[in-house]
Amino acid sequence: VVLIIDVDKKNRIKIHSLEFEGNTYFSDKKLRKAMKETKVKKWYKIFTSSKFLDEKYQEDKAKVIAKYTDKGYRDAKIVSDTVFKHDEKTVDIRITIDEGKQYYFRNITWVGNIKYTSHVLDSILGIRKGDIYEGSVLDERLFMNQSGRDISSLYMDDGYLFFRVDPVETAVYNDTIDFEIRMTEGPQATYGNITISGNKKTKDYVIRRELRTVPGEKF
Repeated sequence: VVLIIDVDKKNRIKIHSLEFEGNTYFSDKKLRKAMKETKVKKWYKIFTSSKFLDEKYQEDKAKVIAKYTDKGYRDAKIVSDTVFKHDEKTVDIRITIDEGKQYYFRNITWVGNIKYTSHVLDSILGIRKGDIYEGSVLDERLFMNQSGRDISSLYMDDGYLFFRVDPVETAVYNDTIDFEIRMTEGPQATYGNITISGNKKTKDYVIRRELRTVPGEKF
């Protein structure tokens, strides 16, 4: 037999409007900006896609909650979201948010630090009691500050290759959170043998005299 399947694709569905309810900390405009793949159709946005893609829409909803979490709203959640037809080619979206309450840092204590005092580590961390609980800021100050002023860089730049740091939430009092930052400094590492390979035009000794990486020195 010959089976013929006719498919009527209809039209691509685009987004006519995107509205939020229950949001007070962030405006609708800022929340729409967080939803990078769910854009409203505008005549002047000729290079911006406004197609409604459910997979991207679900990802964007998670980004909205992440935006709240990053500003201390750990309990923020989407209580409902509705996608309904506007016309034959577009849909309207309405998202209802329960922001919850905003949380703050309370006490931060250090455990396992021998090389540096808690006072020195506090000054580098730069988070004070009463500051808004921002998870991304805590991570940045511990692991990956672009300026290099973070706890991990402090140790790694002094040869502590095996250094580890683990922030642990120990208590929550109403809207404040206590943290214990547990550290494993480990031994300082030094360079052993340094091998150069792949050089055909330049001798090893020429390359070595340009290196500040010398056997026996701290990593």
